Amino acid sequence: MTSAEFAKPSRKQRVRTLWISDVHLGTRDCQADHLSQFLKGYHADKVYLVGDIIDGWKMRGGMYWPQAHTNVIRRLLTMAKRGTEVIYVTGNHDEFLRRYSKLILGNIQLVDEAVHVTADGRHLLVIHGDQFDVITRYHRWLAFLGDSAYEFTLTLNRWLNHWRARYGYGYWSLSAYLKHKVKTAVSFISDFEEAIAHEVTRRELHGVVCGHIHHAEIRKVGEVDYLNCGDWVESCTALIEHWDGSIELYRLADAQAKEAQLKAEVAQAHLL
Repeated sequence: MTSAEFAKPSRKQRVRTLWISDVHLGTRDCQADHLSQFLKGYHADKVYLVGDIIDGWKMRGGMYWPQAHTNVIRRLLTMAKRGTEVIYVTGNHDEFLRRYSKLILGNIQLVDEAVHVTADGRHLLVIHGDQFDVITRYHRWLAFLGDSAYEFTLTLNRWLNHWRARYGYGYWSLSAYLKHKVKTAVSFISDFEEAIAHEVTRRELHGVVCGHIHHAEIRKVGEVDYLNCGDWVESCTALIEHWDGSIELYRLADAQAKEAQLKAEVAQAHLL
């Protein structure tokens, strides 16, 4: 069994909503196999793609598009064909799609933002979040420079996890670890959360679902419900709304650990 298969629940689960963001299809660090397995495990009424699904920045410099990336698109199209409403919210890496906002193709919608009403009545702004990143908005050259440095850490991350997989260890993100340890990165995340929470309060909504900073989290920022999808490049995370309106943060690493524990328990039971 490959590590990607750990992302698949034991049976197909019916849920109300899935949110995924920052997939970065078209880059070598996209965890497309993991994402495909994750999507196969769920039947959802709605799927929100919360920006940076396709990485237009990287594709300007050359085409990289393996079969695994096509499989993600095919999986989403299959879900739409079977009745799932797919809402693609544009981000900064796929900003070339913003000229086509409000496009509707069957069960697929293209928007710049949306408001989602949960089963328990909360109104959540769904937006990628680059609009609240000062560097992305006003210093694009710094954003491109930072993107190059980030790509270097992802390359290290890719090789590290290659060797971890060979020795039977689960997925672990070096880049996410560094993000938690570097003081300037922690400060940037905090500023981003405060800015986006302020906008939610101004609009008199209950919360926000966003992406952009590749830092998955569910927490309160003041009175605002702040929910960040994370990404499918370093942390492999998603948000899942259940039928009572509760929202769960899915982490691939946690799913792998749970699967490994279950296998160990089954093996132990066979020995007894």
